[in-house]
Amino acid sequence: MKNNYPDIEKSLIKGLTNGNEKSYKILFDQYYEWLCNYVYKLCHDSTLSEDLVQNVMLRLWEKKSSLKITTSLKNYLFRSCHNEFLMHLRVQKKEYDALDEIKWQTLFDMYDEKEDQREADWNKLEKAIELLPKKCREVFKLSRIEQKKHKEIAEILGISTKTVEVHISKALRFLKTNVSGFFF
Repeated sequence: MKNNYPDIEKSLIKGLTNGNEKSYKILFDQYYEWLCNYVYKLCHDSTLSEDLVQNVMLRLWEKKSSLKITTSLKNYLFRSCHNEFLMHLRVQKKEYDALDEIKWQTLFDMYDEKEDQREADWNKLEKAIELLPKKCREVFKLSRIEQKKHKEIAEILGISTKTVEVHISKALRFLKTNVSGFFF
């Protein structure tokens, strides 16, 4: 018994290229479910698989007059669906890459803005520290910048620990009133 399947395909292709809606409907009914199952195996999303197969079938109808199918119709449709899926992946990747780039650029911009603000604040603080009286400034720098204890500062400068405490209190009051945004 001879298989006349290729003759049926040739007949469907010819009918399709001539704009025969009946040929298109037969083709659609015969392959749609198979194609959806194939694409589903690729993407594991039934809605997406149906959308992609519908895109292929719609394009097949739109380009019916210029179709040049050199393989079997079945192979042509499966290859078209595969390519449609790959195109979908490329578009998704581009969208993801674009969103990812925007996200990282936004984060870097925010960091740069904060870094610029921190630098400006530190400059402001350094200028304010330089406005302190000499001994008060020395005590404050030894305490807050070099992290020395009051007793160590008193020994280094030859003053009492009580005087160290007074200078630090004086420096903190001055800085709180002249520099905002810092917690001393």
